[in-house]
Amino acid sequence: MLIERLIVGELESNCYLVADEETREGLIVDPGDEGERILKAVAKAGIVPRYLINTHGHIDHIGANSYLKEEVEDIKIGIHEADARMLINANENLSNFAGGKITSPPADFLLREGDEITLGKGHLKVIHTPGHTPGGICLLGEREIFTGDTLFAGSVGRTDLPGGSMELLMKSLREKLMVLPEGTVIYPGHGEISTIGREKASNPFI
Repeated sequence: MLIERLIVGELESNCYLVADEETREGLIVDPGDEGERILKAVAKAGIVPRYLINTHGHIDHIGANSYLKEEVEDIKIGIHEADARMLINANENLSNFAGGKITSPPADFLLREGDEITLGKGHLKVIHTPGHTPGGICLLGEREIFTGDTLFAGSVGRTDLPGGSMELLMKSLREKLMVLPEGTVIYPGHGEISTIGREKASNPFI
């Protein structure tokens, strides 16, 4: 699977371009800002983006949704059903508290635990990991996982924002992520890339 990381916006969110290497059919994960730059990277990589997937509904992960939805023909927005309302509510996505009022078009489809997103010959499985937000998700491929703000290299997502729960976050980590093969590569919502094995061995929250 082809994976390209872009660090976007003031909060330095990780946006990922993900595609089947053969067909170039792909998706954009967490376009938090800088939509024009993301689109240029898509064109340079020769990716045909079918989906725009938000791992959760905070502004630093949905900020370029509107731009990309307008510029990319037939692209579909997907988010977990528990975070869907955050797309269209500036209070709930926290943009009102970050000095602006930014919303997204509503979701074209809602994601749930166990759903699969097909990209050419590959697919990504949706894992519901509440804790940072009620509808936080991770996307699991064959040897990689996109963890949004659930799990970082050396840390975990904050739970002091509306809808957050440390109890639920730890349950998600323990029961859904730490059971994965240790060689699974972690592509987090912020910061550097890691592996499940590395986080099991050294992450102070695990």
